[in-house]
Amino acid sequence: MIPGPIRTERLTLLPLEVAHADEMAAVLADPALYVFTGGEPPTPAALRVRYARQVAGPPDPGTDWLNWVVRVATAGDAGDARGPLAGYVQATVTAGRSAEVAWVVGVAWQGRGIAREAALGMARWLAGHGTRELTAHIHPDHHASAAVARALGLTPAGAPDADGEVPWTGQTVDSGDH
Repeated sequence: MIPGPIRTERLTLLPLEVAHADEMAAVLADPALYVFTGGEPPTPAALRVRYARQVAGPPDPGTDWLNWVVRVATAGDAGDARGPLAGYVQATVTAGRSAEVAWVVGVAWQGRGIAREAALGMARWLAGHGTRELTAHIHPDHHASAAVARALGLTPAGAPDADGEVPWTGQTVDSGDH
């Protein structure tokens, strides 16, 4: 499965490229992003290495790594994707039918529904390409991510894992908002 561009009302999800690393390092630079997930802001060099690995894909032929950066449309953009990057969405698809999904939106862009819109766009794309089940892992205190998961139709499905995150599962969305 190869990710293609995805357009939503206000966003364009662009397949990840190593060239996105410098701009994404700025998007991911606020330490507040790592309160629930741990870690620290990556350097542009570290992102270039990570993105090269992600673009190359997984070693398992039954798994696909699908990664998109989220570009916000600007006035008069008309879908040309000239606006700033605001975050990313990603899916690890196994056997084409189930996906582990995640989303991150930079602190400067939070509170505007961007994560919800981007995650829904990705979920619809995945559904259109045969993926039927989604799972996201969310820290129990991360209420904004829980709201995105609910928008995707996911529900909590068990106890926290070793990282303290709760699995949320559900079926992919096909059209319309939840």
